[in-house]
Amino acid sequence: MARCYCRWRNVLICVCSPCICLALLFIYASVMLYWHMNTTASSSTTETNHFVASGILRNSSFAPLPKTFWELHLHGDAFWNHVQRVADWHFNPILRPNHNKGGSDKSTSYEFPLRRSFSEVIDQDSLRRNFDKLPQQMQAFVSHMHLRDYPTLIQPDGVCGAGAKEEKKPPLLLLAIKTTELDFKNRQAIRQTWGQVGWVVGQKRNSSRGEGGAYIRRVFLLGKESPEEMGVNLSELLQIESKRYGDILQWDFKDTFFNLTLKDVLFWSWFSRSCGQTRFVFKGDDDVFVNTPKMITYLQEQLKKPKARKNMKDFMVGDVIGAAIPNRVNNSKYFIPDSFYRGLYPAYAGGGGVVYSGQLTKRLHNVSKRVHLFPIDDVYVGMCMIRLNAHPIHHPAFLTFDFPEKKEELCSYHRVLLVHKRSPQQLVKLWADLNKTQTQCWDVPLRDEDEMKEKRRH
Repeated sequence: MARCYCRWRNVLICVCSPCICLALLFIYASVMLYWHMNTTASSSTTETNHFVASGILRNSSFAPLPKTFWELHLHGDAFWNHVQRVADWHFNPILRPNHNKGGSDKSTSYEFPLRRSFSEVIDQDSLRRNFDKLPQQMQAFVSHMHLRDYPTLIQPDGVCGAGAKEEKKPPLLLLAIKTTELDFKNRQAIRQTWGQVGWVVGQKRNSSRGEGGAYIRRVFLLGKESPEEMGVNLSELLQIESKRYGDILQWDFKDTFFNLTLKDVLFWSWFSRSCGQTRFVFKGDDDVFVNTPKMITYLQEQLKKPKARKNMKDFMVGDVIGAAIPNRVNNSKYFIPDSFYRGLYPAYAGGGGVVYSGQLTKRLHNVSKRVHLFPIDDVYVGMCMIRLNAHPIHHPAFLTFDFPEKKEELCSYHRVLLVHKRSPQQLVKLWADLNKTQTQCWDVPLRDEDEMKEKRRH
């Protein structure tokens, strides 16, 4: 009997052991597969452009987030805060942790929540009463702030703006300049001076003159003037200008100050489709002076820095304004009533002129689909940047508020990357002076913040 029992026990061990091992192996494989799928999903959503809550990140490289920008409570009846919070609720994984884990990137998946949030808020009685009290310009903006699908009337001849016919290298820089149909003189002055395209020589310190250079492209960004208000239709003249220079990009929306944000959003979309290899974008106004040779050298130096490839996805440089307060002066063109927006602005680079990478341009395009339009264009860019966990770099060579010193020196313009604001006549003269004084001013460095502070002390 004992022998029989042992025999059956051995048989059971021989039969069951492989089964148990297979079961354990199956459990182990299932656990590993589940872990791998979660890890993949997590890594695939790294670039989903969600918010990062204030206080979570301890990295000092991030700009501080104003507390009022991250409050979960609504700001009274402020319209933009309401409508954006409804959109945030849809997209933010902190507020909706179990929603949209796959992270769809289809355009409609972004556009629908923005439209729905706008409809939900605009139908509230309290907000409709406040809407009637808004200034006329603000009412016009609110009535179409949910719209972004505007036809393109004119496009550049080149794939990514006007440039050299046979480029031997990818373009380093695209000059994207906001202008209007009326400002032909500004555009012409830019074409003749700092906005020249093709191969442009840089200006490198402590090296032989003319060393280095890059291919530059150019595009002017326009809306449309109303023929009824203007008393004349400028479309034919603009078509002639476009055929002559091939650098006009125009959309069919009314060209107003509050619609400058539309130029950013539509430009980002166009760039993402048309400018795959362009390394940097200069986005600025048509009344600025840009030291293009120094700009080329500065950007080439950024590409040579350690971890440049990684840092380019967040790269933006300009005259940074931090934690600004909305303008509440009624007669100012920057006036934002508290019934429309409350809270501080996030850090942003002054819209007179800013430079950012091609990579960041495409990321701004994606994240802008989750942020309702705001009437001040440079503030809107800051709102998009903060949602990318990125911040602009301040550089004292971007003078969007002109020179702080009363007296300009011989080499003043050799030490800057941008100055605002200058007339077409001044641009032509400044460009000629810049070329004329190259010998005397070849080795001067760009403006430095510490140096400027020291000068002001004395």
